[in-house]
Amino acid sequence: MKLALGVFAVLFSLNTMAQSCVGKWVTIDDETNKKKSIVNLYKEDGKLYGKILYLFPREGREDDPKCDKCDDDRKDQPIVGMQIVRNLDWDGSVWKNGTIVDPKIGKVYNLKMWLNPKNKKELNVRGFVGPFYRTQTWVRLK
Repeated sequence: MKLALGVFAVLFSLNTMAQSCVGKWVTIDDETNKKKSIVNLYKEDGKLYGKILYLFPREGREDDPKCDKCDDDRKDQPIVGMQIVRNLDWDGSVWKNGTIVDPKIGKVYNLKMWLNPKNKKELNVRGFVGPFYRTQTWVRLK
């Protein structure tokens, strides 16, 4: 009985860690340090995905911007509602092997993400091509 409870506790804690990225996150613009968007991260068939729910107002941007620079199935699609995070796999400590698109420039990057171990309300989001990467910090929406 103790062994069964121990196995259950380990499996529950691993599942909880894997799901901890699920929810709504505020993205922060690297250049201006201002709120950029709200992204909803969700699991589907064991993988993690993310859609843009809201764009914070920005001077000079049209009301319903589209991804005119994307060159995949997101081409000319509205940015609000767009799936920007795709196919992340949980490896026990980080979500990886997925992709993220930057709708502003249409570029798709390899992706991994993990919670800040010191602050579970911060999510490290690293897009990369080969050895070159950029890591953003997203903040959990309250």
